[in-house]
Amino acid sequence: MKDICMQKEVNRTVVCLMVENQPNVLARISSVIGRRSFNISTITASETNVSGITKITLVVNGDDENVLYQILAQMEKLEPVREVYVLYGNNSVYRELLLIKVKANKQERTELHEITEIYRGKVIGLNQDSMIIELTGSPHKIDGFMGMLKEYHIIEVSRTGVTGMARDMEEELQRYTGI
Repeated sequence: MKDICMQKEVNRTVVCLMVENQPNVLARISSVIGRRSFNISTITASETNVSGITKITLVVNGDDENVLYQILAQMEKLEPVREVYVLYGNNSVYRELLLIKVKANKQERTELHEITEIYRGKVIGLNQDSMIIELTGSPHKIDGFMGMLKEYHIIEVSRTGVTGMARDMEEELQRYTGI
């Protein structure tokens, strides 16, 4: 008789924060999340077109929606945080960058190049023993590509983490101009 294990799907939520570019902001935000037993799956941060403002995009994992909304409310209260919002999948675009170095002989290079082209990636480094591939896309696409490369000897992987924005321009304009 086989044991059937039901694994509970963990909720993943993409949260964006607009913060003042100050020291320790990221530490304070991650502390708020960690205290409530949520895990940060990915995190990206970059300057915006507004001087002194940084956009932080977090993918947080947790099962309790009430706790998540408490976390969002607590982050909004932090002094350097100007805005907190959730990017919902049906109205947002997500992207991630993958750099992967794979050990590859002559035959494997041809196979890897074909797989890379199917996923619309690029070979950006090549020598006799290995190749470096760059791929940009949704986290789902990146995961699919990584699944295809399981048969190969992966030397090193570097993923940026998720970044994203809402598709609706009106919503974006209201958020940034305070209308």
